[in-house]
Amino acid sequence: MGSAEITHPFHPLRGQRFVVLKIRRMSGVETLSLRHASMGSFAVRRDWTDWAPPGTPSEPTEANLPLLIDVTGLLALADLVVSIKHKTRA
Repeated sequence: MGSAEITHPFHPLRGQRFVVLKIRRMSGVETLSLRHASMGSFAVRRDWTDWAPPGTPSEPTEANLPLLIDVTGLLALADLVVSIKHKTRA
């Protein structure tokens, strides 16, 4: 498949090039499985390498971060807290 260089400014392996074993999507993020001579294989985000599409920022921005919780989840959490409070008072 070729090789990829890690370009993320804070990655400890920045500037090093590794053989690409495969491309996968994990938690909605494209990752590359890379081969390291002594560590074996490891995964790194595609946008942290020179395989990122041109103009892609090397660090996630608020616009492309996945939601951690939504309104439905907050309402369910509020119902759970209320039910626990009622049970502890009884």
